Amino acid sequence: MFTGLIDRTASVAEAGAVLRLRAPGFEVERGWSVCVDGSCLTVRDSAGGDCMFDLSEETLSRTKAASYRPGDLVNLELPLPLSGRLHGHFVTGHVDCTGVVEAVRRSGAGMEATVSFPGAFDGLIVEKGSVAVDGISLTVASSEAGRFGVALIPLTVASTGASAWRGGTRVNLEFDIIGKYVQAGLAGSRQGSGGRRGASGTAERDSLLREYLERHSQG
Repeated sequence: MFTGLIDRTASVAEAGAVLRLRAPGFEVERGWSVCVDGSCLTVRDSAGGDCMFDLSEETLSRTKAASYRPGDLVNLELPLPLSGRLHGHFVTGHVDCTGVVEAVRRSGAGMEATVSFPGAFDGLIVEKGSVAVDGISLTVASSEAGRFGVALIPLTVASTGASAWRGGTRVNLEFDIIGKYVQAGLAGSRQGSGGRRGASGTAERDSLLREYLERHSQG
């Protein structure tokens, strides 16, 4: 589990089925999990300031990893320890899809960005909710069909790969895990359990879910 607060950036030294990153001083060991641009990867080897990862077909097809080029900047985050503080939000490191930065507007040392994404994920974006963009925990400032806006403070811009975002930049997106479970629960309740208990069971679950959401959205 990660938080979306980036520890540091690294540069791509080698891309492809094996990803090698140049990250001097980034102390990791073989078998450790590292969130790379929002994707949870396992360290294959680490030596001389470089760390290497094997990329599966799923990772290459689901994330922007297939488009990495030497010199590209990536965000790194180590897992949250059980005794740690959750300063961002729950980030699993399982990328849902890629999006595209449509526009970037500088605001002093900070910036605002608009990101488009596949419409199939529309129900998982809510204004003032959380989203991980290239592993960065950000708050949704605005939302409409197929796109959302975020605001990045100067510290985030200076310490992450967001400083290189331009119109057309491809980014990894992970939507809030809590929203995904709620959506799955609602979909399951609508389908019902079948048989004579289907209709009554569906109505009861819908009622309980509505009551839960209303109670926990207050305040």
